[in-house]
Amino acid sequence: MIAIPAVDLRGGSCVQLVGGDYDAERIRLDDPLSVAREWTRTGFPRLHIVDLDAATGRGNNRDIIRDLLRDASVPVQVGGGVRDEAQIERLLDDGASFVVVGTRAVEDESWREEMANRFPGQLIVAADVRERRVVTKGWAETSRLDVLDFVEELNALPLAGVLVTAVHLEGQMQGTDLPLMEDVAEASRWPVLASGGVTSLDDMRALEHRGLAGAVLGMALYTGVIDARRLAEEFGA
Repeated sequence: MIAIPAVDLRGGSCVQLVGGDYDAERIRLDDPLSVAREWTRTGFPRLHIVDLDAATGRGNNRDIIRDLLRDASVPVQVGGGVRDEAQIERLLDDGASFVVVGTRAVEDESWREEMANRFPGQLIVAADVRERRVVTKGWAETSRLDVLDFVEELNALPLAGVLVTAVHLEGQMQGTDLPLMEDVAEASRWPVLASGGVTSLDDMRALEHRGLAGAVLGMALYTGVIDARRLAEEFGA
């Protein structure tokens, strides 16, 4: 299992929000490029970039993402507001190894199938979850879709993986939702990445034990609650 630092972009800066709430910004760093370089130097094998503004309809950080991709020396997965084929193509052309698709992939089955077949092995579908229900539009809307039913639908597509975010634990640093992650890992034929609440090496080991392929970490890394070098040493390959 690998550890993947999150580089969440808002208004040109790298930020961390508590529970995805724009009014609860805890971390703001004005040089995302330096942040990404530091995580790479520390030994992490992949980066996770999210355009929070695009995800919530507040604009975009397209130029910064392009710079981050061109500068990156490790594979990068990029998401946040990716809802058409042109955006996927642009991100891949700019150097993204994987593109994360969320809201439209959840809501539009025919588009999801078409894009997965057009970009085989390059898309990661994001299932943001609150109380086992998939949420969309930057976590603003809760659907009736059960996450395990959704994951089973994804098994027929040629994906790079599935990213499951426990929205109710995002930024809380209270540990992750192990039962949720274990159930998704068992249901999915594709590698599953966990996000939300991962706070310690013990959390990482527990996820690894349950069959997860990786975990995206944000708040715990940026606040120093988890030692980045120790994390990279154990989960960096």
